[in-house]
Amino acid sequence: MPEQRRRFRAEAVQIVLETGKPIAEVARDLQINEGTLGNWVNTWRRDHPEPDQPLSPTEKIRMNEMEGEIRRLRIETEFLKKQGQASTQWATPTTPSTARRTRHCTTSRTRATPTSAS
Repeated sequence: MPEQRRRFRAEAVQIVLETGKPIAEVARDLQINEGTLGNWVNTWRRDHPEPDQPLSPTEKIRMNEMEGEIRRLRIETEFLKKQGQASTQWATPTTPSTARRTRHCTTSRTRATPTSAS
């Protein structure tokens, strides 16, 4: 789309959004079809959503409470992870000497003896 058309479209949408005038009125003033201008405005609004509305005082209080609880739960989770790592570290020693002993104990050292057939 040529630059001049893009600029015209952007300015037309800007007029609708900033002045609050109805699309039909702005379209008449600019001598364009109101359906076309409506599509441009809808496209712009879809591509540029309005920022969230500010929270009410009760919503702010609730949000602060929830954020505090999230922080507390994260700290608890981190503590429990560290505690779990420490307990498993002491429960199963993994030194090379114990690994060798375990391996030797589990292997079978019996020899097969030939059986005599009668």
